[in-house]
Amino acid sequence: MDVEPSILQRYSLFGGLLEEQINAILLLMEEETYAAGEAIITEGAPNDRIRFILEGRVAIIKKNLVLSEFEVGDEFGEMEVLEIMPSAATIRALVNTRVISISNRNLRQIYKNDIKSFSLVIMNLARDLSRRLRRMDDVVTSNTPPSMQAAGPASQRQ
Repeated sequence: MDVEPSILQRYSLFGGLLEEQINAILLLMEEETYAAGEAIITEGAPNDRIRFILEGRVAIIKKNLVLSEFEVGDEFGEMEVLEIMPSAATIRALVNTRVISISNRNLRQIYKNDIKSFSLVIMNLARDLSRRLRRMDDVVTSNTPPSMQAAGPASQRQ
């Protein structure tokens, strides 16, 4: 695999990690390639990997509705790795796509090998998920009538 640590430092999940820590994690990662149109993850199917897009672009599809597109620098699959639940959405390559992935099992290996690296990765993962949740909240509230946006929970409106 010809992925340099400097490439992974561009991904928020590896923020704060030193080059030698990333090198150790790289040993636990696998490179994968997908043809345009190919499903990388299928909604409802098991997924045990976080994938990082090195080349290409993917669509996030739920119930045949395209929710978003991810490109180089984005990662996906983290929800299922954390929850160990079936995939929440289908991820389909829009063009030929190359990713690097880490399995749930290898995340546990990072924990065993270097608790500091593991802690940084998990903290970064939490931040990434929080940012996505905030963006989705913004999307939902932007399509909601202004009178409902400021109303708050039902218990506060009474």
